[in-house]
Amino acid sequence: MSVSSAPDLSTHPLTHWTGPLGLPDFTRIRDQDFSPVFDAALAAHEADISAIADNPEPATIANTLEALELCGEPLDHVSSIFWCRAGAHTNDAIQKIEREISPKMSRHFSAISMNPKLFARIHDLYQRRETLDLDAETLRVLEKSWKGFVKSGAKLDADGKKRLASINEDLSRLGTTFGQNVLGDEKEWVLFLDEADLTGLPDFLKSAMAQAAESRDRKGQYAVTLSRSIYEPFTTFSDRRDLREKAFYAFTHRGENGGATDNGNVVADMLRLRAEKAQLLGYDSYAALKLDDTMAKTPTAVHTLLDPVWTKAKEKAAEDEIELQRLAQQAGSNDKLSAWDWRYYQEKLRAEKYAFDEAELKPYLQLDKVIEACFDVATRLFGVSFVEKPGIAAWHPDVRVFAILNPDGSERGTFLADYFNRPSKRSGAWMSALKSGYKLGRGSKPIIYNIMNFAKPAEGEPALLSLDEAKTLFHEFGHALHGMLTEVTWPSLSGTSVSRDFVELPSQLYEHWLTVPEVLEKHALHYETGEPMPQELMDKMVATRTFGAGFATVEFTASALMDMAYHARPDAPESPLAFERETLESLGMPDTIVMRHRTPHFSHVFAGDGYSAGYYSYMWSEVLDADAFSAFIETGDPFNAEMAAKLQKYIYASGGSADPETLYTAFRGKMPSPEAMMAKRGLV
Repeated sequence: MSVSSAPDLSTHPLTHWTGPLGLPDFTRIRDQDFSPVFDAALAAHEADISAIADNPEPATIANTLEALELCGEPLDHVSSIFWCRAGAHTNDAIQKIEREISPKMSRHFSAISMNPKLFARIHDLYQRRETLDLDAETLRVLEKSWKGFVKSGAKLDADGKKRLASINEDLSRLGTTFGQNVLGDEKEWVLFLDEADLTGLPDFLKSAMAQAAESRDRKGQYAVTLSRSIYEPFTTFSDRRDLREKAFYAFTHRGENGGATDNGNVVADMLRLRAEKAQLLGYDSYAALKLDDTMAKTPTAVHTLLDPVWTKAKEKAAEDEIELQRLAQQAGSNDKLSAWDWRYYQEKLRAEKYAFDEAELKPYLQLDKVIEACFDVATRLFGVSFVEKPGIAAWHPDVRVFAILNPDGSERGTFLADYFNRPSKRSGAWMSALKSGYKLGRGSKPIIYNIMNFAKPAEGEPALLSLDEAKTLFHEFGHALHGMLTEVTWPSLSGTSVSRDFVELPSQLYEHWLTVPEVLEKHALHYETGEPMPQELMDKMVATRTFGAGFATVEFTASALMDMAYHARPDAPESPLAFERETLESLGMPDTIVMRHRTPHFSHVFAGDGYSAGYYSYMWSEVLDADAFSAFIETGDPFNAEMAAKLQKYIYASGGSADPETLYTAFRGKMPSPEAMMAKRGLV
């Protein structure tokens, strides 16, 4: 690319954001802009790094650590927009760029982390850290930066650095391929049904399936898709066992089809490269490498948590399976219970035991009201409020934009929310940031977003959520609050920049407020009558809180144990899918339940590196969140002002500014034991 054709990063809409509320002007962003802007931003960042590394002046916090944290803003900007698009609204052009940019970014950051002059300056500051009179947050940034360089290969010899850079590049490419393969299977598979095929399905699901069919140009029919918002209720309510089996097979075999989107070889290559990377850096296993900077620290500590839970969960599931088989026989089935029967008969068992059908809840869980509840809880706990700003363009017309206001009415940041499923969006739900909040330099206000995959209702109809979906919305908004409420100085410690087994605490904790009675009384209103949820229905919901705990815990814990089995070994299995079968068999996995995320579509672990050797962290954080909410319950007030202030200061606002155990102990006075989590799940 010639100099004359290079985009001007100071004015380009991908890097110079001129939209309302500090947002990019999405109306001026074109897919074809990304590649040239990435190239220019990478070159600009490389020049910034060289200037820091080649500075003839002795290393100081200002000319090295601060400069390193603040450089590369154009690359940060284009990256945050691109990865948002790649996950939430992709297309062939974006996926092609993703395949090209992933290894390019890996090469770029490998070169930075292995730059000997740059590391020499960081190492010099690290060696002198006790004499620099640093505040606690700056000291933590310095220590984390030094350790990050070392874990990225800064101390390796030339051959080692070259090999590690190659491994990182290959892993980046493979992670992109994995994620695109899963999305491809989810996008392509659909089961079209007619009215006669809908026996047993509630109206809300029929409506969602009709909308899904219409969006695929099959108006008048009904579509089962692989979105959880359709798949799970379909396999819960459909009386058609043959159709449940078809949907189940497609859902559980995403990424395992023997075709172009098969992930078997992708996973094998990733595991092999991860094992080699760990050995190169001097660790016994990839799990040892990833856990080094977490609360758990070692695979042994992870198993100390997971193994007793696994035993209890299997016992509970075995008891439930007997009951489900009984219901199947009473319904006239002589077949042994299969995995595609579990949700269906579990719902029948719930109705038998509690005279409760979860579909009764849906009319009271309108999406807009659940959003209001999320905002209301945040206002009551932390004083922040949210004002919707209609008409502001984002990456898709469905995206809603909100200004975040401080208690005094001043602007704190921006929140964007993209709630509905579509073929251009990967499955699941997540939180991320277009921009993090921090105080260093000119400072930055956070621009945080949530992505969901709820079924979109027909025009003019309200979106109705299941209880699990409402919890998911609260969960991801808890992550969002972690980003919004951050009060740190340094960008690398902002918001969710904490250890993997601490990051789920703010999100899982926030879920608890959804079912606080006064929240339900105010926001759980029937979409037709406006009447609040009846007390009888609330009582049933509370009574069934731990119903199905065996199934839910088995499917989650199996995934966490499988993740650890892959990554705690010093080498890689030759056939990951054979290893999956062998491992689950050795664990005594019930044949009537499958992992929540089987290997070929375990995106947490293989579509990138985020939760590899870290899926356990949801349960680790659950130990913390059960104990943390108890702190409020013990006061008799779920909105206790003193506890809320401590929660904001030590958990939501502190980011990665201190050790997680230090922060949690400052909030609660002690670290918790797993008993509260086991009780919360109904396993004891």
